Amino acid sequence: MKTIARRLGQLVGIYSAVSLLLVFCLFPFAQIVSTSLKHPIDWGNPSLIPKVIHWDAYEELLGLKTKVPTKLPQSIQQLLDNPALSKVQRQQLRQQFSRDKDIFPFGRYMLNSLLLALLTSTLSTAFAASAAYALARLRFVGRSMIANSVLFVYMIGGVLLMVPLYQMSVAVGLTHTLTGTLLSILLIYLVQTLPVAMYMLGNYFRTISVALEEAAMIDGCSRFEAFRVIILPLSKPMLFTVFVYCFVIAWNEYLFASVFLRQYQDFQTIPLALQSLFTSKNAIWGRIMAASVLTLIPVIICFMLASRHLSRGLTDGGVKE
Repeated sequence: MKTIARRLGQLVGIYSAVSLLLVFCLFPFAQIVSTSLKHPIDWGNPSLIPKVIHWDAYEELLGLKTKVPTKLPQSIQQLLDNPALSKVQRQQLRQQFSRDKDIFPFGRYMLNSLLLALLTSTLSTAFAASAAYALARLRFVGRSMIANSVLFVYMIGGVLLMVPLYQMSVAVGLTHTLTGTLLSILLIYLVQTLPVAMYMLGNYFRTISVALEEAAMIDGCSRFEAFRVIILPLSKPMLFTVFVYCFVIAWNEYLFASVFLRQYQDFQTIPLALQSLFTSKNAIWGRIMAASVLTLIPVIICFMLASRHLSRGLTDGGVKE
């Protein structure tokens, strides 16, 4: 009985600790979702359940809400009726008092981040797979030094690298054009993600039996064909994990984007857009929380897709030793 009571007490303690940890981690997200769905008059309600679900913030961010015609002030209307004004001047006045300029282009910023993160994660995973395989399987001069120093870039903080990297981009003329600036950002993101991606994939490739590749090469496959036909299919779980890791790093990166993309308003990423949303006239709590929820969706989808592959079997039973 004492043993049963002790085990029961241990289980209760473990489940209580896990439950408290989950509540501590999930409560901020629940609060974000709740505030994004509340009507402005309901923001003072401490309950997580909105009295009335309010979708206006999401509709405004996604461009689904019907635009209400702007009613110009009477003084501006009288000024527009002045025949001395040219057509261009009337158009400028109407644009100045139009509500279109108050609309936060969330969809454009989200698309910018999505394209940049997808390109970064795809290239980083492809380059890391090739480099990690070479370090794991091939023998060449300097292999050990490269393998041991691959994580050296993480010993230096991003703040220290920001100014030298920006000066290098300016010196070679990349920052003078939008294409060059985007290329600079892409190269920096690759430098940030490649070391850990190579480290993760290299350790994983070493767990795959060399006998599988030797059997493929006996059947006539070259080294590259054995890598493509044997190693890559067996490494899908880790490839998806590395892809998600690189995607999240590029999706959430703020420091370098704030320096390189500050002058290109239409090509800023989600972190920059959220920071500017906090300091603009669009800084409404419901809209801010809705933007935060929408920002989480691509990351959640990536983790869901990766989890499906992580649950599959690997190479167990593939070779009889």
